[in-house]
Amino acid sequence: MPILSALKESYLLWHNFLIHLPRLSRYTLGAKVDNLFTDILALALAAQYTKREEKRAFLEMLSRKLDQLKFFITLLWEAKGIDAAKYGQISGKLDTVGRMLGKWLQSI
Repeated sequence: MPILSALKESYLLWHNFLIHLPRLSRYTLGAKVDNLFTDILALALAAQYTKREEKRAFLEMLSRKLDQLKFFITLLWEAKGIDAAKYGQISGKLDTVGRMLGKWLQSI
């Protein structure tokens, strides 16, 4: 499924960034972002195999988690945990995931 592939690609990019975060950010905001990413991946995988009538609830939860993830990544950038180039890379990928999720929600 394209959204799952896009999420996996985004997470792998994030994972490469995580090991280079300053120690303070790595164990606070970095850990929060990492947990949100794994939650989102699990929700997307579950939504893929959920019955159509139950799928909307999963997708709405996925959308909320994605918004939280974007917020915490922006906060990490504002706190100088990641530079502008890395922020641009990861936020661009997450915007693409958001558009895919919106289309998926509209199709239900």
